[in-house]
Amino acid sequence: MMANLLVSNLRGVVSFFFYVLNSMIWVPLLYVAAIFKLLTPFKPFRKFNESVISWIANNWISCNNLNQFIFSNIRWHVHGLENVKPKDWYLVVANHQTWVDILVLQNVLHKKIPFLKFFLKKELFWFPVMGQAWWALDYPFMKRYSKSFLEKHPHLKGHDLEITKKACEKFKTIPVSIMNFVEGTRFTKAKHERQQSPHTHLLRPKAGGIAFTLAAMGTHLNSLVDVTIAYPGGARSFWDFLCGKVRDVRVQVRSLPITKEMLGDYFHDDAFRDAFQNWLNALWEQKDRCIQGMLDAPLPSDKPESFQIPHFLEPIPVLEHVILQKPSSAAT
Repeated sequence: MMANLLVSNLRGVVSFFFYVLNSMIWVPLLYVAAIFKLLTPFKPFRKFNESVISWIANNWISCNNLNQFIFSNIRWHVHGLENVKPKDWYLVVANHQTWVDILVLQNVLHKKIPFLKFFLKKELFWFPVMGQAWWALDYPFMKRYSKSFLEKHPHLKGHDLEITKKACEKFKTIPVSIMNFVEGTRFTKAKHERQQSPHTHLLRPKAGGIAFTLAAMGTHLNSLVDVTIAYPGGARSFWDFLCGKVRDVRVQVRSLPITKEMLGDYFHDDAFRDAFQNWLNALWEQKDRCIQGMLDAPLPSDKPESFQIPHFLEPIPVLEHVILQKPSSAAT
């Protein structure tokens, strides 16, 4: 037992070292390319520079994925990637249980869709090395204000939406995947109980962010990619992931149509807001059932190809067909 623990921890230390080494190789190149893009006024050169940044970022992720292949010892069970393309525009939504989710998404979706762009808290810009790398990759940094703060400073109301709008304008120039964890935070039992979430494995979804992104991007988005992640052994920490303790990851990917009914003024049109919340609540109910189905499936044998993850119902693409009732706390 002690020997296994030592081997596991050693695996984690070596894996972490290679993550750091990989970042030290690619991140400085990102900084240089981003500074050149920032300083040049010529659009053709800026567009070329963006392609260079994308090449650097994809190589960074490829090396991270190789690290996982060597050290993490994961059985991957992924369904649904046949309906996505690497040169389209997507809005990606996923459930969120652990920081490992980000590594899972980058592994599963790497080169299947354009590079993922996350909306991040403004404070993360100051996170050593990574914060500046995210800036170089054009990740939008959001400043969230509490209701009490906005009451004292009403001129800042809608400021985060303006940042979203500017980011979406940038995203129209090259294919991109805009990532949104709709729950807004990682799932924990305490948060689940505090929210009184109607779902077993999910927190309540927040509709405002994706509704605004859909409206801002308009017809530039080809579809919505709905990703459901399940860990039969339970969600684990990043350190556990490094140590090879995450052994089984199951992922369902669906490409959902973006219809004209899904584009509207979420913050000023009450009827549209109710309809959009109903649609998202229906999607989240389906996702909850999907997670349960993946967790209930038997653990893989030595022949992973014999394992079948159950597919769940077709998506509900038209808002007026949704019959679920809207929880009062579903708004942003």
